[in-house]
Amino acid sequence: MAHIAAQFAYQRLTERLNLFPQGAHPSALLTKILMILFEKTEAELVSLLPIKPFTAKRAARIWRIPESRAHTFLDRLADKALLVDFDVAGETRYVLPPPMAGFFEFSMMRVRHDLDQKLLAELFYEYLNVEEDFIRELFTNGQTQLGRAFVHEPALSDGISLHVLDYERASEVVQSASYRGISMCYCRHKMMHVGRACEAPMNICMTFNTTAESLIRHGHARAVEVSEGMALLAKAYENNLVQFGENVRQKVNFICNCCGCCCEAMIAARRFAVMHPIHTSNFLPIVEEKTCNGCGKCAAVCPVEAMTLVSANDPKRPLKKLARLDESRCLGCGVCVRACTKSASIALAPRSQRVITPLNGIHRAVVMAIERGKLQNLIFDNQVLWHHRALAAVLGAILRLPPVDKAMATKQVKSRYLEALVARFSD
Repeated sequence: MAHIAAQFAYQRLTERLNLFPQGAHPSALLTKILMILFEKTEAELVSLLPIKPFTAKRAARIWRIPESRAHTFLDRLADKALLVDFDVAGETRYVLPPPMAGFFEFSMMRVRHDLDQKLLAELFYEYLNVEEDFIRELFTNGQTQLGRAFVHEPALSDGISLHVLDYERASEVVQSASYRGISMCYCRHKMMHVGRACEAPMNICMTFNTTAESLIRHGHARAVEVSEGMALLAKAYENNLVQFGENVRQKVNFICNCCGCCCEAMIAARRFAVMHPIHTSNFLPIVEEKTCNGCGKCAAVCPVEAMTLVSANDPKRPLKKLARLDESRCLGCGVCVRACTKSASIALAPRSQRVITPLNGIHRAVVMAIERGKLQNLIFDNQVLWHHRALAAVLGAILRLPPVDKAMATKQVKSRYLEALVARFSD
């Protein structure tokens, strides 16, 4: 009976995770992961927490326990990097982050002795890289995705640099953040435990602002000044790592410096390219075929296999190759431009249509929820209350309308009510 009760606790936690637009595909592997990260009591209580940030007082009401006890419990979860805590006008608020980018990564962002990280890495690998359902749903559902590619700043020419907005530059994120934290790369740390890690720098995972402040305070990240953050960004450029960051314009909370072999986002971009799992930058590399010498350096560094070599169809030089770009796969990161050192045959140019980036995390969450049919979960957040559940069911029925009707409703919500919703969820 105890085993059945434990399974039910983790089932409830899985259901709670899937209320958020970035959910977690239910599976036996996910249950095993959650059992390592959360104790049974933790799973039971966390499954009742709201989606929006909340206080210890609100958690205490939901759990029906004294506020002091709730505060102690929430602080313990924040110490384990299962919750993110932050200050708002002198009051501590907490939020349960999604699995990715969230507590999956946090569990591997430093060496820990309270977790079996080798077993956890093996389970992550099976769940994310073999089973695939989680990664497919995370990166391919809807049109608005979790992350975006930043343009590789060393690849920018003086002329094109004028077209790059501040929020498109990783350097601007580093320089403007209220907090900057550096941790171990979750992806390469995971791959190290399964014998698949590459030689790319390990301690180069970047978090910012409220997320960084919480992780730094609880020992999961190391605080750095702007100068060191910029130096690490330069190191990422030197190693041809792609900056994959939060898909927002304001208050970016993370930038991963990604290799093509270990990092989940790059693997997803290769496997599911047709579904556009990552928002691209606003630029594309243009190949000048007259000067391309076919060396293949651009293809070798492309993390998503968008750049390849093809025959030059030169009868006088039958073995000659040329670089060829598949625009449908390209992230617009510009790593290939920096690699083209001799012939200088590749340059960045603006895309014909600018990519739309959500304003902030609330804006992105609302749009993602609309696209994934989960808006009711955000509007009627505290589903412990019966009347909230009833209203959620009504809105859920609207979101299950036929595609044409649903599209019309989505357009209306986006155009007329989105700003009001963003303001409401920002409170």
